[in-house]
Amino acid sequence: MASVKDNIARWVELTHSESARLDTEVLLGHILARGRAWLYTWPEYQLTPAQQSAFDGLLARRRDGEPVAHLTGEREFWSLRLKVDASTLIPRPDTELLVETALSLCPQQQLCALDLGTGTGAIALALAAERPGWRIIAVEKSERALVLAEENRRNLGFHNVEIQQSDWFAQLQPQRFALIISNPPYIDRADPHLQHGDVRFEPHSALVAGRRGLADIEHIATRAVDYLEVGGWLLVEHGWQQAARVRRIFSAAGFVDVQSRRDFCRRERITLGRTQPQLSAGT
Repeated sequence: MASVKDNIARWVELTHSESARLDTEVLLGHILARGRAWLYTWPEYQLTPAQQSAFDGLLARRRDGEPVAHLTGEREFWSLRLKVDASTLIPRPDTELLVETALSLCPQQQLCALDLGTGTGAIALALAAERPGWRIIAVEKSERALVLAEENRRNLGFHNVEIQQSDWFAQLQPQRFALIISNPPYIDRADPHLQHGDVRFEPHSALVAGRRGLADIEHIATRAVDYLEVGGWLLVEHGWQQAARVRRIFSAAGFVDVQSRRDFCRRERITLGRTQPQLSAGT
């Protein structure tokens, strides 16, 4: 059997992927139930036959392109460990910008928020972790994803999050929110990137939208005004080349203070706007 160090070196040599070392360390840690720091401390540890067989099986699946998160069944988001599977998108670091922006826009300790298309529950649960006084409703159309989001909510013990089944706003009771947030499908059906990388293993219903990727964003912006409080915020994630079009969609729907925010790569990845604030007396 090979050591931790030899297994890592073998995989890095076999693949020329930029993430090869990280992938290997995560998968080894998963098999050994150890953190990456332990791997660095004990590089000469010899895997047992059962551990080596399990690890080789995961590596074979990874070589076929299967995402590491699907192989381990979990992904960290906003320092929360979430269960994932093929029924939802894998939470990505870029989406943390949505959470960060929402928290900066809404410093109040008590409000009602809505997460549309929650998937694993990542956004709603991250907000709940930072704002335990908020009431957060997270809706999801897919029954399988709904079960997964509820399992993550239960595992983390967040009682201020309620998971509901709804196709966007369709099954929601009439109510008003101070914040509506969403990472909706926004990829064009003809986008060649759908044939590469992790997205091949993720549900296309959570990735692809009509009207060159903007159909769901347009639907959300148009309907959100009926569910937001006066001065309430709408935040959505989108593709980095879609920002100008999404701003026009928001403005056409009646939102003000419309702007886009850049991710860590300086690309405009989220757009936000709010409903018209109530004018004060004498204005």
